[in-house]
Amino acid sequence: MTAPRLTTTLDGPLPDLARRMLDAMPSIEHWLRAQWPKRATPFYSSVDLRNSGFQLAPVDTNLFPAGFNNLNPEFEALCVQATTAVIEKINPAVARVLLVPENHTRNTFYLQSVVALQRILRHAGLIVRIGSLRPDVTAATDIELPGGDKLRLEPLERSGKRLGVRGFDPDVVLLNHDLSDGLPEILRNLEQVVLPPLHAGWFMRRKANHFAAYRDAAAECARLLGIDPWLISPYFEQCGRIDFNERQDQENLAGYVSKCLDDIRAKYKEYGIEQEPFVIVKPDAGTYGMGIMTVRDPGQVRNLNRERRKHMGMVKGHIAVHDVLVQEGVYTVESVSDATAEPVVYMIDRFAVGGFYRVHPGRGWDENLNGPGSHFVPLAIEKPCYSAAPGRPPNLFFYAYGVIARLALVAAAIEIERTAEAFGAGPAHPELVVSANKTPA
Repeated sequence: MTAPRLTTTLDGPLPDLARRMLDAMPSIEHWLRAQWPKRATPFYSSVDLRNSGFQLAPVDTNLFPAGFNNLNPEFEALCVQATTAVIEKINPAVARVLLVPENHTRNTFYLQSVVALQRILRHAGLIVRIGSLRPDVTAATDIELPGGDKLRLEPLERSGKRLGVRGFDPDVVLLNHDLSDGLPEILRNLEQVVLPPLHAGWFMRRKANHFAAYRDAAAECARLLGIDPWLISPYFEQCGRIDFNERQDQENLAGYVSKCLDDIRAKYKEYGIEQEPFVIVKPDAGTYGMGIMTVRDPGQVRNLNRERRKHMGMVKGHIAVHDVLVQEGVYTVESVSDATAEPVVYMIDRFAVGGFYRVHPGRGWDENLNGPGSHFVPLAIEKPCYSAAPGRPPNLFFYAYGVIARLALVAAAIEIERTAEAFGAGPAHPELVVSANKTPA
């Protein structure tokens, strides 16, 4: 499968940044290799990237990724290989995995991702059952999916400090549920290891903490490259608690927007960038592209109308937004089939295993693409990023994508360590206790 040729592949200043990364590859890879033994990386993650032509940066990092069904099937072997390596690193005796998904039983796109994830785990030699947190799943329930796939959900059962489903006592509990609406009692105080750890859920996580850790990691990488860290690490402001219905809180938010815009304007002036700066106002916790607003002027967040306040004040699961982040907006000059696009890179542990382009024909280069109307084009890398077909320049961006995504992974690992202290969790590398003499179910 041929990788889509993006509009930025052939010209613009970003190839210089990408070439710097290629030239510094030994130093970058050596630095990254030194990071992994220091900390426990998340079991899996996905990173949304934006390429403006003068910046390449992450704008979101998901530690409970969906979308495995959107990855190029040809790269499933990489996913299986990475999963096998992770299990061997944790404990080679692990054989049984309980997968706990989101409660989206009517979202067939998400359920297809669960099927793809289950297949990867099975191909890695693991026995996998799926336990649902939904209270209405009281018996084994088969769901038929488009394309002929079938998914079986089973009710969770707890016995003492162990979680499973009927007749199945897993070694590991793998969450694909982001815990946006809190930590269910049934998941507390388990003796089994839970991956990712519970405190990686959105009930504890804050994006500002992630991007603070990323800023530090990016600064180290920028020193290796000899570049301004801003080129790979945009500005952000943590606003704290904001009530969109309170006039004073709207005024406070406008102050954060104003400061961030002033900082961006100064950088744009320094680099001779003519585009108009903008920021993204979004929840400091949560996913699914909800509660997000593009802002070019502080006045836009003053005197919000009722409809806009409602839009900004609620995220997935009808959860009210209180903590707000103002993040520098990064343009995207990438496109697929003349539609606005952005790359998303998927990782299992420290391995980049694939990705896709999120494409939205109805939105512009300064807008959030994670919304209704988007579709996905699998990211395919047929050859190393520094190789090129005869007569065509190399697609330099794939390596650059991987570098930035892995910097975000380092940040996620640091973030989880710091959150563990607040959560009161144990060590980052717990020893898995695998029950002996169990018959595979």
